[in-house]
Amino acid sequence: MKPAYGAISVALAAAALFGAATPLAKALLGAVGPFMLAGLFYLGSGAGLGLCIAWRWAAPGRSRARVGLRISRREWPWLFGAIAAGGVAGPALLMLGLASTPAATSSLLLNLEGVLTAVIAWVVFRENVDLQVFLGMVAIVAAGVLLSWHPGGAGVPVGALLIVGACLCWAVDNNLTRKVSANDAMLIACLKGLVAAPVNLGIALAAGAALPSPGTLAAAMATGFAGYGVSLVLFVVALRHLGTARTGAYFSVAPLFGVLLSLAIWPTLPDLTFCAAALLMALGIWLHVRERHVHEHTHELLEHSHRHRHDAHHQHEHDFPYSGDEPHTHPHVHLPISHSHAHFPDIHHRHRH
Repeated sequence: MKPAYGAISVALAAAALFGAATPLAKALLGAVGPFMLAGLFYLGSGAGLGLCIAWRWAAPGRSRARVGLRISRREWPWLFGAIAAGGVAGPALLMLGLASTPAATSSLLLNLEGVLTAVIAWVVFRENVDLQVFLGMVAIVAAGVLLSWHPGGAGVPVGALLIVGACLCWAVDNNLTRKVSANDAMLIACLKGLVAAPVNLGIALAAGAALPSPGTLAAAMATGFAGYGVSLVLFVVALRHLGTARTGAYFSVAPLFGVLLSLAIWPTLPDLTFCAAALLMALGIWLHVRERHVHEHTHELLEHSHRHRHDAHHQHEHDFPYSGDEPHTHPHVHLPISHSHAHFPDIHHRHRH
């Protein structure tokens, strides 16, 4: 199976941006409380992406960008659920956990998001997860146990548990976002930011927090725009083409970027437990990358709208004057067809096995 290298590259780019945001958040926590920081991250994400959408609308010759900037009524519950889990609960738990957990350990613990994403996709949404993906998840879970275990302690530290809770929230978010991933990725990410920001900021202000200095505020919003906004846009695009479990697997490399940056900010020599956990997580990611999937399958009648080219799955007529430009976005119908080829559980391959 020849991988969708473009979609994989997009998923890795999303991982790099999000992973780099974790140690930066750790650095900012000295001056900003956890809920305030989460709110500023999402404010930067929502406002920045909102400006990008406005530019797309206003820019001359970009009228095609307007197509698809709407979400159907039946998809709103999925999006609201994703925002509540990933835009409100997840960031708050992460910020609370970061306050008492070393940055490098926090970054590697975030690998559990990919595992939990795959488990929910497999068990709840019945997305196919092959043996290699399962073995990769086992390796990543083992690494998480190593990172969280403190010999002689009373148990798993509360900070680590909070970060695991954040991973669970984002795993739920990822699976719910899959339901709306055919829509405009920038619009989805913008809405998440604009809803999550006032909720987190409201909690912070109600608890007595004050807005930070202009410099710190700008740094937090810029970090949020890149690490939460642009990263989420790329993640949704990858989700559309790779499916939930596979995208989560590639996104699992995010903590590696976080580790590199955190060790640069706070130079220290990692201990043997840390190195063993890193190797286990690297093994898990390698197994995910090697996974291959091909079989005879049937496409049922499907109508939706998304950005596409006229490939094997998009051989349709147009009910409007068509200039021949690709890729483009418009509502289109997929007729039933049965065939066999290498594929991921993308928006066109959500069949049962």
